[in-house]
Amino acid sequence: MGTSLKPENTDLPAPPRPNPRSDTRPDPIPDPNHADCRGVASVLSRVGDKWSVFVIMMLSDGPKRFNELKRMINGISQRMLTLTLRGLERDGLVTRTIFPTIPPRVDYELTDLGRGLQQPVKALGEWAIAHQEQIAAARTRFDERNDGSGE
Repeated sequence: MGTSLKPENTDLPAPPRPNPRSDTRPDPIPDPNHADCRGVASVLSRVGDKWSVFVIMMLSDGPKRFNELKRMINGISQRMLTLTLRGLERDGLVTRTIFPTIPPRVDYELTDLGRGLQQPVKALGEWAIAHQEQIAAARTRFDERNDGSGE
């Protein structure tokens, strides 16, 4: 028995929450317990992005130049590295320093805020390395169970 996650089954309206003041209309006020979800989601989307994790890990031992980072991070394109560094800089996690040399030298370095992410990112990376085989096996079992189910 498979699970149906076809696109036509995902567009479901959320039922309105009852208003404690009146049972006739939905509550227009957001739940205060979830008020910061959007902000947290925005931060997690940056720091949880795979390329951001790799960049933070590579910058953890000091400043690096763009091409040095590109060589260290297998599979990242020049455009993706540029976008990732810009996003990390925008979020205050990385600084970009231009040195007035010919040709100009640009270094990227973690800020204090970015260095605060080193330990959690390192722990996440170590967990991923330690559990690669288990996850691959779970994926294989899942794919075998769901292969040919017509969904």
